[in-house]
Amino acid sequence: MAAIEIIDYGMGNLRSVQKGLAQVGVPADVTRDAATIERAAGVVLPGVGAFGACMDNLREYGLVDVVRRVVERGTPFLGICLGLQLLFEESEEFGPVQGLGLLRGRCVRLRERPDDPEYRIPHMGWNQISKRQPTAALAGIDDGASVYFVHSYYVEPRDPALIATVTDYGGEFVSSITRDTLFACQFHPEKSQRIGLQVLANFGALALGTSAASAATA
Repeated sequence: MAAIEIIDYGMGNLRSVQKGLAQVGVPADVTRDAATIERAAGVVLPGVGAFGACMDNLREYGLVDVVRRVVERGTPFLGICLGLQLLFEESEEFGPVQGLGLLRGRCVRLRERPDDPEYRIPHMGWNQISKRQPTAALAGIDDGASVYFVHSYYVEPRDPALIATVTDYGGEFVSSITRDTLFACQFHPEKSQRIGLQVLANFGALALGTSAASAATA
C-alpha cells in the first residue's frame, strides 16, 4: 500500500515532520530510495540549511528527477521552508544557484531595514498568514492565523496565481504557494502547534483519502 514519504537528502527536520504527521494520525516514512518515492501516495520535501547545499545533496542521492516526476504527475506534495524554495528556478543565496525549476520564479533575501531596530534577519518566530486563495492544505484555518517561521529568504513567483498566503515582515512576502495537489510553505507546520498540525492533517487527508483533521483540533 502506498504511503506518505518524507524525502531524506541529508538535511532538514525530517523526524520532527514525521512526528507531526504521526500526531494527527498520518503515518509517514523517511526515505531516500527513488523507487519508494516514485510510488508514494504523498511526498514531503522538508528543508533546513543553504539552498545550494540542499540541491547538491538532492543530486548526490539521485533524487532530482524523481522529485520533478512526482510533482509533474500530480502526486500530493508538501514542501516545507527550503522545500518551498527549491521548487523554483533559482536562489540568490550564495548564487545565483539553480533550483529544481518546477515553478517559475526565484528566491531572494529579506531586505535589510537599518532604520527599524525591531526588524532582524533571519525572520524568526510567530507571524500571521493572510489568505489570497482557497487551498485544501489550509482548510479549517482562519485568515490571520499565526504560524512559526525561521528564514532569511523567500520566494518571488512569476505567476501570482500560485500565491496561497502572504505575511508581513518589513513588507509583504509570499508565505505559501499552491497549485493543484501541491502546497508549499515558508513556515514550519511541525513547529506551529495546532495550526501546523491542521496543515499536516489536511495534507494527509489529501494524500491518503482519509480525514485526520479531527486529530489536529482535538
